Amino acid sequence: MPQTPPFSAMFDSSGYNRNLYQSAEDSCGGLYYHDNNLLSGSLEALIQHLVPNVDYYPDNQIRKIAPKILQLLTEWTETFPYDFRDERMMRNLKDLAHRIASGEETYRKNVQQMIQCLIRKLAALSQYEEVLAKISSTSTDRLTLLKTKPQSIQRDIITVCSDPYTLAQQLTHIELERLNYIGPEEFVQAFVQKDPLDNDKSCYSERKKTRNLEAYVEWFNRLSYLVATEICMPVKKKHRARMIEYFIDVARECFNIGNFNSLMAIISGMNMSPVSRLKKTWAKVKTAKFDVLEHQMDPSSNFYNYRTALRGAAQRSLTAHSSREKIVIPFFSLLIKDIYFLNEGCANRLPNGHVNFEKFWELAKQVSEFMTWKQVECPFERDRKILQYLLTVPVFSEDALYLASYESEGPENHIEKDRWKSLRSSLLGRV
Repeated sequence: MPQTPPFSAMFDSSGYNRNLYQSAEDSCGGLYYHDNNLLSGSLEALIQHLVPNVDYYPDNQIRKIAPKILQLLTEWTETFPYDFRDERMMRNLKDLAHRIASGEETYRKNVQQMIQCLIRKLAALSQYEEVLAKISSTSTDRLTLLKTKPQSIQRDIITVCSDPYTLAQQLTHIELERLNYIGPEEFVQAFVQKDPLDNDKSCYSERKKTRNLEAYVEWFNRLSYLVATEICMPVKKKHRARMIEYFIDVARECFNIGNFNSLMAIISGMNMSPVSRLKKTWAKVKTAKFDVLEHQMDPSSNFYNYRTALRGAAQRSLTAHSSREKIVIPFFSLLIKDIYFLNEGCANRLPNGHVNFEKFWELAKQVSEFMTWKQVECPFERDRKILQYLLTVPVFSEDALYLASYESEGPENHIEKDRWKSLRSSLLGRV
């Protein structure tokens, strides 16, 4: 079968290869060749090209084809293990694996190792999802807990972890653990509800399986609310100012580590209205370091500053001499947004009906880069006490944050005053 050349060789600086459609002599049955290399073709022709016929049929000797099939199955189960959560997929895999294993002892061992590795991955995933479900089911609003069991919340984040650098490291543990469970297929299922190459055919009959991706987004939101809660909780102004400066130091260390997702979550929490309106508190804070961080994550020019810092971290990761230097944790919501607009903004097919390889190559490039980053092992020592606090401590709802903010620094206008009265009535039962 003709070999496809490197993708970059198919294109010149102006886009698609100009030789692609130069003459009908280069085409054969809807497929286009150049220098005897297959360049493109319609989806139907590409599929037909792989179907055995009288002139092209793989050698039916199991010894010759088994290594290739085994290689394909191994790469499939390692890269897309979640596909095999489907019972039919797992059944078909085991059936094909059994046929390969009946050939030689070497194949039998490799097949057994492949199946065992896949089962371990799926078991770990199920266990992780059970933990997520347990955390979600036991989550309580902090205000509710304060009203019912005020003695149960005597601690704040600084009493649990006084060192901001240590907290940044523990946040990185959580980020990398949650990233590790996001499968590449979740990006596809997050955006594609129909076959990306045929608008008339349903591709996913079942509910989208994006639980781990969604859980990661939920973690970002939780961290933002946790930061805002910790700042709004203290009664004294100096304690609130101290908490703000503490999180600024945590955010700076996250930036140094390459943990941009936690960095943005912390900045988002400090920019929430209940926090940003605390003007008397902010007046006691040395904001120079915070201004630098906000500049780095400035959304103007499509997050130009952040993207520059991300490229720097990615380059550092490629030439890393230590595990710490390998860490690259992107601002996940922006990554999702980039993939979404790439998927929505580019056609799946070219005007001639051929598959838009350039679009899918770019999608694969972005997801592949992310897959490399998520496989990095966290080099920092785990602190169970701190991790437990970060993952399970109750946080304020948005209304509770506003109430705490107004209680700390009173309303400044009639609108805020009316809202304060309404919140006191609904949340505290006071007039």
